[in-house]
Amino acid sequence: MNLAEEFALLAYRDDGSKDTDGTSLDNGLGGALLLELALAERVDVVDKKVVVIDPSPTGDAQVDEALARIAADEQGRKPGYWVAKLAKDARGRTLDRLVEAEVLTREESKVLRFFPRTRYPARDGVEPAEESEARQRLLAAVSGQGPVEPRTAALCALVTATSLDRKVFAGLDRKQVKARLKEISAGAWAAAAVKKTIDEIQSAVVVVAVAAAAAS
Repeated sequence: MNLAEEFALLAYRDDGSKDTDGTSLDNGLGGALLLELALAERVDVVDKKVVVIDPSPTGDAQVDEALARIAADEQGRKPGYWVAKLAKDARGRTLDRLVEAEVLTREESKVLRFFPRTRYPARDGVEPAEESEARQRLLAAVSGQGPVEPRTAALCALVTATSLDRKVFAGLDRKQVKARLKEISAGAWAAAAVKKTIDEIQSAVVVVAVAAAAAS
């Protein structure tokens, strides 16, 4: 399961409704794909621009498509550009994958008989095992001490950037959670180059989300 899929599971309630606003959801998913590429050491940020350092496939079709789009662009774009670009179709594709994998289901309905609504509830209304595993990793990270493995630290960065941490860690002391997330962010949990890239992407998710919210 890639970071975009894990983030989507965390962003949806078991009844299929979103647990965050659409802007944060979409930009979080766009950022998740970039984070996945950074963790796989396929992209880096050089002089504030995203560059492909290894064009070889990761084996994940969704992530590899994002990699191909970045590799095909010759302009040299900032992380914020790619967060916004990848965000445009990330939600639909990520949710389709989760439905195809039978992790979520799709329910079509209409509000007030006229307005279409699509929800993505968990199968049988029970939290998917994949979501439970991601939550357990996050809770263990913020409740513990010391270094955190890279993928979990990247997911912490993602939920923090989109303010989803308020929902994910709702049962914990907010002050302690913020302090621990800051500690995780500053920790040496990945190679220096990868850590720098992830920091840039996290900042870009925040900037793009704020700009999109202001524009709307």
